[in-house]
Amino acid sequence: MSKRILIADDEPNIVISLEFLMKREGFDVQVAMDGEAALRAIATQLPDLILLDIMLPKKDGFEVCQQIRANPAWQQLKVVMLTAKGRDTEVSKGLALGADAYMTKPFSTRDLVAQVRQLLGLTAP
Repeated sequence: MSKRILIADDEPNIVISLEFLMKREGFDVQVAMDGEAALRAIATQLPDLILLDIMLPKKDGFEVCQQIRANPAWQQLKVVMLTAKGRDTEVSKGLALGADAYMTKPFSTRDLVAQVRQLLGLTAP
């Protein structure tokens, strides 16, 4: 059974490239274009990992992460924040709210894939 990844980002070019990258790695991929859609997608079919942008319409990534961590049924969901906001305060806030990893844009696709695989326990020993 392949792992399911939810991409929550409102930038079409980023969504297209992330979707292509994750599908190429063999993951099932869902996409949400805003924070509320991301939470609905999680409630409908719990993914294994979410690639979460901070600057989202309706609910930002910080709010989404906070709601994920507040729901006991979603505790196993891995959260990787992907954002252009790379200041120490934003990184600290994201990690404090429960993100498992925080990557700033632009990011290396190799590093992102390695991070995703590690969080999902798919790294080679």
